[in-house]
Amino acid sequence: MVPRVSVAIPTYNYARYLPEAIESVLSQSYTDFELLIIDDQSTDGTVEVVSKYARGDKRIAFSVNPHNIGMVDNWNLCLREARGEYIKYLFADDLLCSRDALRRMVEALDAEPEVSLVASARQRIDSKGRQTGILAHFPDSSSINGKQVINRCLRRQKNLVGEPTAVMFRKHLSGRGFNPKYRQIVDLEFWFHLLEKGGLAYIGLPLVAFRVHSDQQSQFNRRNALAVDDTKLLLSEYVFDEAKPYIELTRLYKSYLVYDYNYQIWKLSRQGVIERRAARDRIASGYGWTRFLLGYSLYTICKPLIKLSGYITYR
Repeated sequence: MVPRVSVAIPTYNYARYLPEAIESVLSQSYTDFELLIIDDQSTDGTVEVVSKYARGDKRIAFSVNPHNIGMVDNWNLCLREARGEYIKYLFADDLLCSRDALRRMVEALDAEPEVSLVASARQRIDSKGRQTGILAHFPDSSSINGKQVINRCLRRQKNLVGEPTAVMFRKHLSGRGFNPKYRQIVDLEFWFHLLEKGGLAYIGLPLVAFRVHSDQQSQFNRRNALAVDDTKLLLSEYVFDEAKPYIELTRLYKSYLVYDYNYQIWKLSRQGVIERRAARDRIASGYGWTRFLLGYSLYTICKPLIKLSGYITYR
C-alpha cells in the first residue's frame, strides 16, 4: 500500500543523533507514512544504528549508497525514491518535537489545494538537545501567496520558510528537485521553485527542532566561499532574471544587493577565509575596485536602515 507521507532522512556520519530523529518519527500520532533513510557511505556506525530500527518496524526503508554521492544528490535520491503524496524531510541531526507534527502538516496541505508547501516554526537546539531559541517568521495559521514569500525572503536576505526539517511539500510539484548548482542555500532556492507554483501555509507552533552544531554541513559552508557563491547565483536567477516579473524589488535595492554580495567577499578576506588579494581581484573583475571603495561609506550607513526597514515591512 502506498503511504500518504514519505519522511526522508538523508544521512552521513550522524549515528549519534539518528536514534532521536528516528524515534521522533515512529512516535507520531499520524501513522500513514514511510520512513525512508538513505545513508551516503557513513563511517561511524550508522548502518548498525538504523538496521536495528528497520528490523523492528516495516515502515522503515533503509539503503546505503554504493559510493558517496554528496549532500544534494542524496537529497534528490530520497526524493526520487519516496512514494508518498507528501514529502517530509527530516535531517538526521534534527527531530520532530511534537507528536502531531505530521498530522498538522498533512491537514494544512489537505485543507488548501492551492498551497505548495507547509512550514512550521521550529525550535533551535544545540548539540546536547538544549533549546536555544524559537524561530518563527510568519503569523500562526496563515496562508501566504508564494511569490510574496519569495519577495519577502529576498527583501530580508533570509530563509524565512525554514530548513528542510521544517517543511512538507507536494511531491508532484517538486519537478527537477533540489538544484545541484547550489551548496549552501539549496533549500531556499528549492522553496522558491515550489512557491512559484503555489502558496505557503504556515503553522506558528514549533513542530520540529533544528540542531545547530559545529559538525553540520551548513557550518562548514559558512567557513568558505560557498555561501557567497550561492548568493551570486540566486541573484542572477531570481533578482535579475527578466523572466520573473513578480520580483518587486526596486532598482535601488537591487543595487544594494549587488554591493552587499561584494562586501561579503571582502568580509571573508578580513576573516581569513579567502586571501585578501583573491578577494580584491574578484571584486575588481565583477564590480570594480574603485567603485567598491567609493560605495563603502554609504553602504555602512544604509545597511542597518535597510535591514530595519525590511524587518518592519515583512515581519
